[in-house]
Amino acid sequence: MLCVLLFLSIVFSVRAVECRGNVAYTDSHVRITVVSDGVVRLEYVPDGHFVDEASFICVNRSYPEVKYKTVSKKGWIEISTPKMSVLYKKDSGKFTKENLCIKSSKGLSPAFEWRPGTVQQANLKGTYRTLDGLDGEYQRMDWVKDTKTGQKVNLEDGLLAKDGWTLIDDSQGFLFDGDKDWNWVKPRATGEGQDWYFMAYGHDYKMALKEFTQFSGKIPLPPRYTFGYWWSRYWSYSDNELRRLVNKFDLYQIPLDVLVVDMDWHYTEPGRGGWTGWTWNRNLFPDPGKFLSYLQDNRLKITLNLHPADGVASYEEKYNQIAKDMGVNPSSGKKIDWVSSDKRFIKSMFTHILHPMQKEGVSFWWLDWQQDLYDAKMTNLSNTWWINYIFFSDMERRNQGRPLLYHRWGGLGNHRYQIGFSGDAFVTWNSLNFQPYFNSTASNVLYGYWSHDIGGHLGDSISPELYIRWLQFGAMSPVMRTHSSKSATLRKEPWAFGDEYLNVIRDIIVRRYEMVPYIYTMARKAYDEGLSLCRPMYYEYPECQEAYDFRNEYMFGDNMLVCPVTAPGNKGYARVNVWLPDGEWYELYTGERLQGGRIWERSFAIDEYPVYVKAASVIPMYDKEVRRLDKNDEDIVLNVFPGKGNSSFLMYEDAGNDCGYDKHYATTSIKVTATDNETQVFVEKRKGEYENMPSTRRFKVKLCASCMPDWVTVNGEKMACSYLPSEAAVIIDLGECDVAENQEIKIGYPSVRPRAEGFIKASKRLLEAVEALKYKDAGIVLKDELGSMSSIYESVSYKPESINALLESFWKKYDEMPAVLERQGLSVEHRTWFLEKINWTRD
Repeated sequence: MLCVLLFLSIVFSVRAVECRGNVAYTDSHVRITVVSDGVVRLEYVPDGHFVDEASFICVNRSYPEVKYKTVSKKGWIEISTPKMSVLYKKDSGKFTKENLCIKSSKGLSPAFEWRPGTVQQANLKGTYRTLDGLDGEYQRMDWVKDTKTGQKVNLEDGLLAKDGWTLIDDSQGFLFDGDKDWNWVKPRATGEGQDWYFMAYGHDYKMALKEFTQFSGKIPLPPRYTFGYWWSRYWSYSDNELRRLVNKFDLYQIPLDVLVVDMDWHYTEPGRGGWTGWTWNRNLFPDPGKFLSYLQDNRLKITLNLHPADGVASYEEKYNQIAKDMGVNPSSGKKIDWVSSDKRFIKSMFTHILHPMQKEGVSFWWLDWQQDLYDAKMTNLSNTWWINYIFFSDMERRNQGRPLLYHRWGGLGNHRYQIGFSGDAFVTWNSLNFQPYFNSTASNVLYGYWSHDIGGHLGDSISPELYIRWLQFGAMSPVMRTHSSKSATLRKEPWAFGDEYLNVIRDIIVRRYEMVPYIYTMARKAYDEGLSLCRPMYYEYPECQEAYDFRNEYMFGDNMLVCPVTAPGNKGYARVNVWLPDGEWYELYTGERLQGGRIWERSFAIDEYPVYVKAASVIPMYDKEVRRLDKNDEDIVLNVFPGKGNSSFLMYEDAGNDCGYDKHYATTSIKVTATDNETQVFVEKRKGEYENMPSTRRFKVKLCASCMPDWVTVNGEKMACSYLPSEAAVIIDLGECDVAENQEIKIGYPSVRPRAEGFIKASKRLLEAVEALKYKDAGIVLKDELGSMSSIYESVSYKPESINALLESFWKKYDEMPAVLERQGLSVEHRTWFLEKINWTRD
């Protein structure tokens, strides 16, 4: 029942009645409604019948009360909100530049004066239906109906513009018919009516998106497992092969949550199937039910690929039932065409084919619609848009877990149907270089859950470097899903690249799982505020030109900035120019703290990538042991990043796959105060509740880039701590905590702290270089200086009381590395190679 209530009142609100209190002006043909401070609805209806039904774009017709002023003078009406003034000549009919003018209110920047016909100059773009056949921004294949070879992809206009205003024209938009059983598409009455939404926001882009959700619906929160790792490959896997694949992931301790099975789950040979198919291939899956039970026993979710366009042929197992429902004589063998707008046909498909498979264990569907753009019977009805609604709303109606859909973008309003499948891009650096911009810009239409074919799709091979850089970007994307075409030489299993890269790939996936508490909290924020996980920099810094120029940079939630590596490196290092806004930023994979307000040129080894955290932030994460995302009681590690000042984080939790998350959830407030000599971490008792909520939780505090403190107390009692040398981090294990009680942690530092920032990068690179040096000179004997540096991790582990002294000693030698190498007796050639290997520079 909760899913149904959420469907009716939260996401769609398709049966709501217009909130009359917000109607600021009406006459026999015109109605002006104040939706919010920054949005007005402008309606002109020649026949006098105003539209109160929900439309595809505008599903909510009931709005919160808005404070506005209405003044009538000399035949004109003026409606004023804190963001704009609407002037309309009363009883003058259809909106024109002569009878309608909207002006920005004082204080809104940039100022504007808009009339019908005014052309927007600087739209910040939205997204696009598919990346099929694209190499970067350019089309290389003539297989997509709406693009041509050599053509540059032209992203649709989005909701935001530097102009500070946007007009949404919904005059021809389809409506919902209000059917209580299942809301269905309804064409608008033809004519010259106008149904406009004018948005005024200046450069407050975030508020504009939130106000859009007030009439267009929220971004539903996907199940928590969505944010795990998805394995996908276009390959004719058998039951046995998939079991062995899953076992190998477990053997290598690589997390995995979703198994994506492409079209070969069904028969594909002529006379039994094709691109479209609805019958399990028993040659590959002799007993589908037992295969699905195996996945459930291993706590895995599964989605199957559907190409519905060819309908249902006579050879399908369920053909007779579908034919009878459609009034077709089964003995005729007549194919049943797929018609998205035909409710009788759609209901039959779900009843006889799709629902039984879901009951058996299919978690959700991958819709791979790339055929006719419009419905066969209803003019201009987008197949993509409508099929998204059909599948998503069916899951809502049935109330069997949180709805999830994986498909292509259909147009404005499709943000309500979650996960996007971006399609088959080429395996090139160009494709990787385009996707960060494509990802974040989609948030301008609230389509914040794109899932890309990580590593690309079209190609016969991929280099380890390109794949790892793509994976790193994928780990800092909404959905982490690898995929590839049916090529024997295009393999992306983590172990397919050899031991040298296996650990790097595993660590990327493990890191992704560590960040899930943070990611999931930001996903809730997307639901509450319309702010996608990956956002353009100009949301936070609209007046900085760099926020628009550095288009591949994006904010990953509130606290992290990402600037992916999208070009090959040189001599083991990739160089990236990154703009850091004002303030201090912690470089996550090197441990260095950098001053913002400038552009940096940074270098990254293959296992490092440009992720930055706001200084002094506190971010909740999982520990490294999490392999699935279906539990609610995993250990929480509170990562406290270096920097002085105050910070806080409100961690969100819920049952993970329930429908009642709108009201049934819990939050934990974490606050940090940091001075020169003391850091305080305060974990407030949890607020809220949800089903099967644990009463205790194991918490750890991780002080990043930290020397060893002088003392630690937890709730006034002295507490021991440990040190993680490879991350230069202090670990304080609070043990199992009663989440109904506060936890107060205080950390005292020496008056002079040894340097810990940057130790991650320096120590890791040095250890790798020393090991490689032995393969250049197998007989080398390390002298005290270089030898002690190469055993720094062991020294720190064995002598925790000497950690600070060991850090000081390490840095003293590292800072004079050329002299250390010379005293080691290395040749000029080997010294040059070593310094290049660790990318050493004299600061």
